[in-house]
Amino acid sequence: MKTVLVAGAAGFIGSHLCDKLLKEGFRVIAIDNFISGKPKNLFHLKNNENFKFVEQDLTDSIQISEDIDLILHFASPASPVDYLKYPVETLKVNSIGTINLLNLSREKNSRYLLASTSETYGDPFVHPQTENYWGNVNPVGLRSVYDEGKRFSEAISMAYYRTYNLDVRIIRIFNTYGPRMKVQDGRVVPNFIFQALKGEDLTVYGDGSQTRSFCYIDDLIRGIYEVALSENIEGEIFNLGCPEEYKIIDFAKIIIEKINSNSKISYKTLPVDDPKRRCPDISKIKEFLGWEPKITLDEGITKTIEFFKSNLIVD
Repeated sequence: MKTVLVAGAAGFIGSHLCDKLLKEGFRVIAIDNFISGKPKNLFHLKNNENFKFVEQDLTDSIQISEDIDLILHFASPASPVDYLKYPVETLKVNSIGTINLLNLSREKNSRYLLASTSETYGDPFVHPQTENYWGNVNPVGLRSVYDEGKRFSEAISMAYYRTYNLDVRIIRIFNTYGPRMKVQDGRVVPNFIFQALKGEDLTVYGDGSQTRSFCYIDDLIRGIYEVALSENIEGEIFNLGCPEEYKIIDFAKIIIEKINSNSKISYKTLPVDDPKRRCPDISKIKEFLGWEPKITLDEGITKTIEFFKSNLIVD
């Protein structure tokens, strides 16, 4: 049985990843310090004999006695609510924390996968975004703590790949949604569903013409698993997301209709550096690994709404 270390295991994506790995027969060592992750996301795994949890800040020295075959770095606040609340911590986990995990990977001679983000493309001039686009990022704006943190994580990971021949893979995750998202996460899917269920106005920033694409969590986890376990893709970077693009105003109307809500739409000023268009080009991962999303927006949103209906208490 192979052992996988999942950093950021109590987060939305990290906890689903733990479920997938355990289901596939791996032993999982999970690390989180609960800055943005939630203990309840892992509660159902506490009696699993193949699951071990370590509460730790990755910026501290990491001491793991077991052999590790694969390290998955998902440890970082990811929503604007969280990374604006914890700007220094976000930069530290994406710099010091990343270096600590890379050194652990060298020590254990393990494969290493970095969860990066579409935010590395910033407010893009290229559309849809391909992996060879360098991005348009404000290096000193409010969002830079996350954007530049992830860009540094990518840079240092590739430096370890080139310098130490470490088996590194990088994924850039686009908007993902599904069960276990925090109710007031600050991102568009939980915001709209929460507001519609409460009968409140849905908050649209700007005129709503900005676009996003939405990938359901099960599709994303399947893609992560493929990148993590496939052979002969060392040093490769892959976009992971859904290439179907929606205007935010249209997405708001979809949520109102799905919930049959009486909510209206209210408009607020667009935040500084908020991307106007965001949509992945996934032709590379389709070519390399044959991955593409399979779950429709209608199916995924229905499942997500059901989760939110039973979790209306603010996290």
